[in-house]
Amino acid sequence: MGKYFGTDGFRGEANKTLDADHAYKVGRFLGGHYKEKKKAAGDIKPPKIVIGKDTRRSSYMFEYALVAGLTASGADAYLLHVTTTPSVAYITKVDGFDCGIMISASHNPYYDNGIKIINSSGEKLDDETIELIEKYIDGGSEMPFATGDEIGKTVDYISGRNRYIGYLISLGMHSFRGFKIGLDCANGSSWSIAKAVFEALGAKTYVINAEPSGFNINRDAGSTHIEGLQKFVVENSLDAGFAYDGDADRCLCVDEKGNVLTGDHILYVCGKYLKESGDLYNNTVVTTVMSNFGLYKAFDKLGIDYAKTAVGDKYVYEYMMKNGNRLGGEESGHIIFSKYATTGDGILTSLKMMEVMISKKQPLSKLAEGFEMYPQVLINVKVSDKPAVKNDPDVMSAVETAEKKLNNSGRILVRESGTEPVIRVMVEAPEYDLCRECAESIVKIIKDKGYATE
Repeated sequence: MGKYFGTDGFRGEANKTLDADHAYKVGRFLGGHYKEKKKAAGDIKPPKIVIGKDTRRSSYMFEYALVAGLTASGADAYLLHVTTTPSVAYITKVDGFDCGIMISASHNPYYDNGIKIINSSGEKLDDETIELIEKYIDGGSEMPFATGDEIGKTVDYISGRNRYIGYLISLGMHSFRGFKIGLDCANGSSWSIAKAVFEALGAKTYVINAEPSGFNINRDAGSTHIEGLQKFVVENSLDAGFAYDGDADRCLCVDEKGNVLTGDHILYVCGKYLKESGDLYNNTVVTTVMSNFGLYKAFDKLGIDYAKTAVGDKYVYEYMMKNGNRLGGEESGHIIFSKYATTGDGILTSLKMMEVMISKKQPLSKLAEGFEMYPQVLINVKVSDKPAVKNDPDVMSAVETAEKKLNNSGRILVRESGTEPVIRVMVEAPEYDLCRECAESIVKIIKDKGYATE
C-alpha cells in the first residue's frame, strides 16, 4: 500500500483525509500521463477517461474536481453519473477508454469517499502508476497544462451505463418469472440498476433502501446491515433476497427462511455448481485468508481445490488471471466470475445465484447445505499506527498465547485493513466462547498499549 492509495483506491473522510485538491491532482496526473503515452505511440487524439460515482453528497465535488484536472491536462472526461464500480470496469474495457475512475467509498458511511482507478483492461491500476500519482500529489513531479485546442472536454455518457444494464440482462440464462425477489440497494449505486435488471428477466421485485439522499448510503442498509433484508424476506414470503453495498461490487444473500448466505456460502454454492457442470477450470476456487475453515472442509468433501490470497478482490483477480481460474472471491461478498467480469460485481453475483437456484430447482437454503461455518469472532480496532501494532512484541506474544489455547483446533488472523485505519482481529474455533476469549485477549493488549483511537 502507498501513502494515499490502499488495496481499493484512495479512501478517507471527505475534505479531511481525501479532499477536492487531491481529486484535482489525480485528474491532472491521469490526463497528462495518458496524453504522453498516446503521443509516444503516435496517437494525437486526446485521452478518453470515463468516470462513475456513487450517491454520496461529496461524490459531486470529487467528480467536478477530477473533470477539472483531466480537462486541464488535455483529456476528455466521459460521465456515467451514478453507477456501480463493476459498470465502470466493464465500460472502460469494452468502449476503449484509456482508464476509468469510480468515486466511491464502497461500504463506508456517507462522510467517507474514495477514488478507484481502473486500467484500459477493466482491472485495478498497477502499483507502478499509483506510485507516480502519489509522487505528483506530493509535488515530486510536474504536469504541463493543455492549451488552445488541446484543452479537454466533458461528455455525458449515461448511454454507457444503460449498455451495462443490457449486458447484465443478457447474462440471464433463465427467465425469473414466478420468483419473488427482494433487493436491498443500500441507498447506493445499484438503486437505479438492480431493479431494472431483475424485472427485465421476469422477477417480481421488492426493493428496499433505494431512496438515496446523499447522506444515507449504507446507513442501516445493504450488505453491511443485512438484518433489514432478512426481516423483509420473511415478512413478504420472498424466494430470496440480495443485498449490495454502496458501489454494488459486493453481494450477500438471504434465503427464503431469512438466513444470511455470506460470500463463502456463495463460493460454495457456485463452486459446486460449476464443478457439476464441468465449468470449474482447474477444479479450483480462489479465496482469501479471511474465508472460513468450514468452506475448506466442504470443498475437501466435494473434491474441489482452493487457493488463498491476501485480502482484496484485486489480489483474488490477479491470482485468477495468472492461473486461469473462473471463480474466486471474499467472504465479504466480493465475488468474481472471470468469464464475465474483471472485478467483484454484486448484481452479477445475484444473477448467478438465481441461475443455480433455477437450474437445480432448489431454494437457497437447500443449496447451502453441506457447508457448516466454524464459529468466528472478528473485532475491528481503530488504531493510530497499523504497522506498529502488527510488529509490537506484546501483541505478537498475545497472539502466540491465544494460539496455544486453540491447540491447533482453529486459527487466528491479525491484519491491517487496506481501506481504513483499522486492525482486524479474527479468531475461528469449534466453540464461539473460545473465539471470543482469544480475540478479546489480543484486543485488550492493543488497547492497553495505547494504539486504539476510540
